[in-house]
Amino acid sequence: MTGNTGLFNRRFASNFIPLPPFQVPTVGSTAPDFSLPIVGSENDVQLSDYRGKEPVVLAFTRIFTEKLFCPYCYPHIQDLKGRYQDLKDRGVELLMIASTDPVQSQQIVDQLSLPYPFLYDPDCSIFRRYGVGQALGAPLPAQFIVDREGRITFRHLFSFIDGNAETDTILRELDKLSGK
Repeated sequence: MTGNTGLFNRRFASNFIPLPPFQVPTVGSTAPDFSLPIVGSENDVQLSDYRGKEPVVLAFTRIFTEKLFCPYCYPHIQDLKGRYQDLKDRGVELLMIASTDPVQSQQIVDQLSLPYPFLYDPDCSIFRRYGVGQALGAPLPAQFIVDREGRITFRHLFSFIDGNAETDTILRELDKLSGK
């Protein structure tokens, strides 16, 4: 049990009021840098560490608790898990970011056997820095592709019509970066 166990918790209260995406970084702009803890490591991941090395897919996902997943995001999490090697084959890293706390995040990684880095942002500060919006207790999902120079080349924001960017769409966008 954690302070965020159960649907009605502190994080739920601070993200309850629906807010649309606001001041979202634009395609072509430099991705806001951040440092977040990663499940299974004593070190934090810093986005700028990838600059000059490899593109990064940032997948902001919506998970309410360690046992309650967003119905839009759970299939997306699983699809990215199944297609992670396709990303790695393109020389790309996937960073999944959730608003769960450290204990919940470890439970999620263990339960789903996630192969990619899973970062946690329980105070939702990075979700807010990327302006993805919030509703009904959790920040909204979004996906960004950040190129080797640290620029955003693609972004997808949640809508009820199109909850998450399809993995095939992300792969096509990555192929454009490499000129394929």
